[in-house]
Amino acid sequence: MREIISFLVEKRAPLLANVYPFYTLFYNEQPDLTPEFALFTSSSVNRFGYQNLFDALVDSFNYALEKEGGSSLEVVVSESGWPSGGNNISTTEYAQTYYPNLILHVNSGRGTPRRPGKPIETYLFEMFDESEKPGNEWDKYFGLFSPDKRPKYQINGFN
Repeated sequence: MREIISFLVEKRAPLLANVYPFYTLFYNEQPDLTPEFALFTSSSVNRFGYQNLFDALVDSFNYALEKEGGSSLEVVVSESGWPSGGNNISTTEYAQTYYPNLILHVNSGRGTPRRPGKPIETYLFEMFDESEKPGNEWDKYFGLFSPDKRPKYQINGFN
């Protein structure tokens, strides 16, 4: 990674990172990892000063970059999303909560605790469900739209 970080610093290019609070919540059984923390609906901060899992994940990249001489690098979230089906935490309700809260958060310009006041360029994953996608059942349901192009839910907050 040091060579990649050096290259990105030299080129003044961002580090692209996929940030999925869903996967962190699904694969970890930590007391601080609750649906509220992952969905931007927690009203309190955890013991590390984070109010949401997205910021904690982005700052884990920021911290690693700083440790390896990449403190000038910007982290661009190249993918983030929440599936609407396939298991007990990949529900339409959670996806419909996650997407607008993510959009509001990154558009707020608040940044993260490690890099306050810095906007977080973020791209949503994905446009359409992939009903034929192999793998875990929930991987088929990240789309904002059904395969027939119907919106799955209303999402406000787009600029």
